[in-house]
Amino acid sequence: MAQLTIPQVDLAEFSTGDAVRKGKFVRALGQAYEEIGFVAVKNHGLQDEIIEELYSQVRKFFALTEAQKAQYEIAGLAGQRGYTSFGKEHAKNHNAGDLKEFWQFGQCVDDDDTLREVYPKNVSVAELPSFNPMAMRVYKTLEDTGRQMLQAIALYLGLDEHYFDDKIHNGNSILRAIHYPAITTDPGDAVRSAAHEDINLITLLMGASAEGLQVLNKKGEWIGVTALPEHIVVNVGDMLQRLTNDKLRSTTHRVVNPPKEKWAQPRFSIPFFLHPVSEMDLSCLPECVDAEHPKRYDDITAGEYLDERLAEIGLKK
Repeated sequence: MAQLTIPQVDLAEFSTGDAVRKGKFVRALGQAYEEIGFVAVKNHGLQDEIIEELYSQVRKFFALTEAQKAQYEIAGLAGQRGYTSFGKEHAKNHNAGDLKEFWQFGQCVDDDDTLREVYPKNVSVAELPSFNPMAMRVYKTLEDTGRQMLQAIALYLGLDEHYFDDKIHNGNSILRAIHYPAITTDPGDAVRSAAHEDINLITLLMGASAEGLQVLNKKGEWIGVTALPEHIVVNVGDMLQRLTNDKLRSTTHRVVNPPKEKWAQPRFSIPFFLHPVSEMDLSCLPECVDAEHPKRYDDITAGEYLDERLAEIGLKK
């Protein structure tokens, strides 16, 4: 299996305000997203110790008993808050459940936006009083990082730099803590996370505790992604691919099972799925449609698209 060091960018180049450095960042980011859909980002705003502390809290949660965890699985929320038990989610067009369990934190509206009453409340874990505060600290930091990334993407697309700002303010973003348990019996066709594309605009991933992430390149080859110190990985999701009429690629990726000698090694991962508000129009941008690139997608809102995809992956009826 070939290993890929994905394109690297430094967010400080964009945030300095220097027009030359900013333009260089925008071009590098856009080209990476057209080619592979993944990029490694340095100076993303999260200190290593904050990431390590959240991973520590995540490990403690998944170490709770099955009965303790089960009390935080809330019916009717389609897994959008709290705990989702092992094997419930599957990739689109893949019937076997993924070999994972996860926890999801959602938006916490701090202003008087009416969405405060729309979004379900986050679920608190009685056994871990620091879990939610630490997660929300990371959530808000990554939300700000994602906002800057989308500003650069907007410039690359020929849009106003702040095109996405109001569309992601109090957006329906999710911070997901994933546990891929040790494999104790032959999993058959099931894998830790079957081949899929993310639903949202962009995903920001803070490392992972073990190898396994692979992306599908243009030649149809699966390439292992190596983590880079002090970087997070940011990839394009299907909403952004749809909005840009396939100009920016939502790359297919998966998390494969380790070799048998490493089955006993669990894996933890914490992606941040940056979503817009539900009423955002995902109709293909006129800037991305021309005679050579005819419109490929029907008009739809972000909320409608999310509902479709949650049903396809088994989280919503």
